[in-house]
Amino acid sequence: MRKSALYLFGLVVTALVALGLVILSSASEANAMRLHGDAYFFMKRQFAYLAVGVVIAIVMSAFDYHWWRDKPWLAWGAYGITFLLLLAVLPPLGRAVNGSYRWLKLGPINIQPSEFAKLITVIVISAWMDKAGWRVELFRRGALMPAILIGILGVPILLETDLGSTMVLGGAGFLVMFVAGAKLWHIAVLGVGGGLLFIARLVTNQNRMTRLFDERALYQVKMALVAIKNGGITGVGLGQSMQKELYLPEAHTDFIFAVGAEELGIGFSIAVLTLFLAFFLLSVYIARKASDRYGRFLALGMAFIIFFQAVFNLGVVCKALPTKGMALPFLSYG
Repeated sequence: MRKSALYLFGLVVTALVALGLVILSSASEANAMRLHGDAYFFMKRQFAYLAVGVVIAIVMSAFDYHWWRDKPWLAWGAYGITFLLLLAVLPPLGRAVNGSYRWLKLGPINIQPSEFAKLITVIVISAWMDKAGWRVELFRRGALMPAILIGILGVPILLETDLGSTMVLGGAGFLVMFVAGAKLWHIAVLGVGGGLLFIARLVTNQNRMTRLFDERALYQVKMALVAIKNGGITGVGLGQSMQKELYLPEAHTDFIFAVGAEELGIGFSIAVLTLFLAFFLLSVYIARKASDRYGRFLALGMAFIIFFQAVFNLGVVCKALPTKGMALPFLSYG
């Protein structure tokens, strides 16, 4: 693989993170003062998260990813621990936040096990499909068993109720199956089954149905559109957003893009879209140049997790998709 692609990929990620820090410094100010009496509360924590993320990235870059495949106890152990963590957030152990059971409180920090589940799903399904070889074309080996592995982690997330993470986890898993060579009609049959379960959970959850059909629940999106409209071509200026002043809920998390568009205008919007598109295209290129199938599966699956969440978040903010609490990778707080 040409190292220039890796360097460019690193620059794209760095640009997204830097852009996120600039916008977060403005978008989080009002909420930080209201909730913590410190205008820089969220920025300080974001820098701490960034430092931890950089350390983890450096450590993982030195880690031979083949271990996940060649040392089964490592991948399956992580899979089992993740499953137990997903169960731990459900009643009666877990606690509800905005009608959902998603978080585990560990001292001063909260963790969301579904985030680990997305990564572990890609790791385990990639290893399974790689070892299956030509048998990926068989229904049981190449489709049914991987789908069950996806479902074991997906069902607890669906019960939380975290429909967004369920979509990401299922989409990443099925993408790896498809790229590995599983027959499309096998994937389609199992995908329809999973889709029906997803819809059943959606229509039986009053909170989620309210988000879809109750006009009051669309307040956030309306305020986001007002922010984007106010920004126009040139923006109102960095730090000058009106919507962040408690008019737009979650301005520093799910709707940070709207604040950026209001303050920096259409240039910000184009830059974010271009960078995420470059992120995905470079990921595909890197995956194609991987030294083996397993590396290819991992790269595509991991890239899909981030790109899907970015597309969905932007779709929600622009009212192209139903309202769903999904953060914008690299930019949103946390």
